[in-house]
Amino acid sequence: MAPARNSRTSGSSGLFWDLLTFDRLVTGPVIHLIYWAGLGVVALFAFSVVGAAVGLALKEPGLQSLLLAFPVLVAGLLVAAAMVLLWRAFCEFYVAIFRISEDLRALRQASDADHAVAAVTRPPNPASAPKPATE
Repeated sequence: MAPARNSRTSGSSGLFWDLLTFDRLVTGPVIHLIYWAGLGVVALFAFSVVGAAVGLALKEPGLQSLLLAFPVLVAGLLVAAAMVLLWRAFCEFYVAIFRISEDLRALRQASDADHAVAAVTRPPNPASAPKPATE
């Protein structure tokens, strides 16, 4: 495995190289953008529920249309609230998965560094040296 490059010291070309070689994952910031876009879609749904309830209440004059519009409004807003919670959980799941990936990468790099230091500082063991072949 090639040694990891430090993108902070190598400038913008290093950042570009990290993105091309998947040394740095961009999914975390992208998930945040997707999260806010999804919340916008849920807000549009909530506004449409309110509009549908108002339209239902104004469709016919009388108590019957108001009694029908109120449960539509309450149920629609409860569904919108549930959608917000599910969307948040969905996005947090993906953020957690990618953080696990970053943590595993850091553990692998630390383990590789420990093995390299141990190999350099360990004295050679004569018992483990290969024996010459005898004919």
